Amino acid sequence: MLRSPTYEDVRDAAVRIASHANRTPVLRSRRINEELGADVVFKCENFQRMGAFKFRGALNALSLFTPEQRRAGVVTYSSGNHAQAIALAARLLDIPATIVMPHDAPSSKVEATRGYGGQVVVYDRYTEDREEIGRALAAERGLTLIPPYDHPDVIAGQGTAAAELFEEVGDLDALFVPLGGGGLLSGTTLSARALSPGCALYGVEPEAGDDGRRSLIQGSIVHIDTPRTIADGAQTQHLGVHTFEIIRREVDDILTATDAELVEGMRTFGTVMKIVVEPTGCLGLAAARKSPERVRGRRVGVVVSGGNVDLARYAALLTS
Repeated sequence: MLRSPTYEDVRDAAVRIASHANRTPVLRSRRINEELGADVVFKCENFQRMGAFKFRGALNALSLFTPEQRRAGVVTYSSGNHAQAIALAARLLDIPATIVMPHDAPSSKVEATRGYGGQVVVYDRYTEDREEIGRALAAERGLTLIPPYDHPDVIAGQGTAAAELFEEVGDLDALFVPLGGGGLLSGTTLSARALSPGCALYGVEPEAGDDGRRSLIQGSIVHIDTPRTIADGAQTQHLGVHTFEIIRREVDDILTATDAELVEGMRTFGTVMKIVVEPTGCLGLAAARKSPERVRGRRVGVVVSGGNVDLARYAALLTS
């Protein structure tokens, strides 16, 4: 079993990815502060390269490949953002990349993945097992499998976003983080416990896919069918072994948001803050809005995980 990552790994990752990854902006909104009665800061990973935090973990993991691994290539599976991240990182590092993507992934994400040079293998997320396909391709072609979230080097890379946030704004009372497989939340946890140990940590997942919440209650990893939600970046079926262990030990609670609440978040980001945010990226704001007891009168952080959404889909959701 791979070792568990630490905050030292996050610090090393920050140095390793600094020449390629963006230091994303921290934004504020007077209107949202007034609405929530809090001092809210948004860590905007929609301004990261390829449009999401996933680039951090992918670049960190691929940067640690041996020369033999680089020559053979990498394989991964993803609904879109990790796919693009691996494809772009692989292109920058001259590593062949094979990406397993669901047939119904947003076309913009598939096109971007191919545009970065990734070879896309399509599957049906409701009838086929992407992890099984990824393992088979790795064995057949001699590729190194880098999963979307359950890998120490990926987790450490994702933790650099929160590290930047705390370095810029100091201590926070609470931090809301989107949750799919747990790479972002577990990496964020490593940084939060080192840099702002009193900060309450909340993972937020789609109401239709609350496996993380149920896992935290049960004390073991709960597996579910692929959830049907507009938050395609959080359509995972279970947490990872590494991510769950960190989350179980350190996260205060896991909350949920409905698709309707995510659409309202997209609308707020677009009209009030003038930024495009994908549905998954709205999970944190949606949870903060319906958690007045957790935010009022406090310094609150919200991680905006990404902004990759088809414009036609974006428009349709906002006008539905």
